[in-house]
Amino acid sequence: MSQKQSAAQSAPDATRRSERSRRAIYDAALALVSEVGYPRTTIEGIASRAGVGKQTIYRWWPSKADVLLEAFLDLSERAAEEASRAAGGQQTTYALPDTGDLAADLKHVLRATVDELRDPAFEAPSRALAAEGVVNEELGRRFVAALLEPQLQLYVDRLRAARQAGDIRADVDPRIALELFVSPLAQRWLQYTAPISHEYTDTLVDYALYGLAPR
Repeated sequence: MSQKQSAAQSAPDATRRSERSRRAIYDAALALVSEVGYPRTTIEGIASRAGVGKQTIYRWWPSKADVLLEAFLDLSERAAEEASRAAGGQQTTYALPDTGDLAADLKHVLRATVDELRDPAFEAPSRALAAEGVVNEELGRRFVAALLEPQLQLYVDRLRAARQAGDIRADVDPRIALELFVSPLAQRWLQYTAPISHEYTDTLVDYALYGLAPR
């Protein structure tokens, strides 16, 4: 083996090192927000927890909000990949289930949303980002565009399919209709007005689809 080949093999892989550091920073940011809350989470604390220099973080992100947003998006992507693997890896595109029973499909998805919102791994960072997005408009727009908007579009697509199948009125606007069950859930969760549960979201779907008048 030549001296040049030996040097190349023993040289550290900067790409792998950077990826390990990035992953450590993600994990540190999510852990700290869960443990001490967003206000007490700092770049210094993230760096110390991740075992990297503070300048390493500032080289990649301008603020702790940006670190947390990227870490949370990565967490969501990994959770989706794990769900796909658990399902046998057959689902390659994201869509709400379409079994032909709109109420059952919506209840299924909203129950899964409740489970995710109550998962400590998701709850603390998502609450922090939602709260920070109110005062930091740019972060709020990015949070909506990167995470919320794609999820809402799945509801739009499912409701549009239901409209085409005649399961809901032809004049229903899917984008407005989804707010009948998504918005109350988000409000209750954000404001701690009452616990969220499967029974609650089931009721939201029933009220949204069947109204309040006697049938």
